[in-house]
Amino acid sequence: MLDRDGFRPNVGIILLNQKNQVFWGKRIRTHSWQFPQGGIDRGETPEQAMFRELHEEVGLMPEHVRIVARTRDWLRYEVPDRYIRRDARGHYKGQKQIWYLLQLMGQDWNLNLRATNHPEFDAWRWNDYWVPLDVVVEFKRGVYEMALTELARFLPRHDHRNRYLRSGMRARDHDSADHAHHHDVAHGPAFELPPGATFEPDPQAAVARQQAKDKHAP
Repeated sequence: MLDRDGFRPNVGIILLNQKNQVFWGKRIRTHSWQFPQGGIDRGETPEQAMFRELHEEVGLMPEHVRIVARTRDWLRYEVPDRYIRRDARGHYKGQKQIWYLLQLMGQDWNLNLRATNHPEFDAWRWNDYWVPLDVVVEFKRGVYEMALTELARFLPRHDHRNRYLRSGMRARDHDSADHAHHHDVAHGPAFELPPGATFEPDPQAAVARQQAKDKHAP
């Protein structure tokens, strides 16, 4: 199924683990690595094709993942003639792809490269999000860069969320009227003062007040 420009509709999949690393698969009997991808069959939506390819290539079911985002439009790449079957040359030009960013909700052991009798990969690993494009077949590198760049802003930011949460908790604690001890550096160290003592954050101010008291003392 080709469009009028000679591009076959296709989906690409960027699968994240909890560390925002991506599934990186080695194409069977080759030295090239890539993301899962596959064609959209007649009558399928891109999302239906994505779930089908996800199972066929890495053995995952819809309940194992969460859709985080997808590219807004088709991303295209042309396939050099030497990679095209002789009978398809002249009317097949390449692929146009919708890319999906998925979060793995299952476990590593849910992945299965032998879910079908026609495996695409013979090895896989988790890789940093910005994958080494030099191990991707050359004519796909531009699309990979575009997909990764467009979807990067949707990456789950677990560390940032926790940091803001902790910061907010400190602010609430500081503003609380019944907060007995100061833990912020600007308000002195976290220790308990003896009965009747106060902690003065500005030593010079303390000296000035004491001098004023002495001056007016009878």
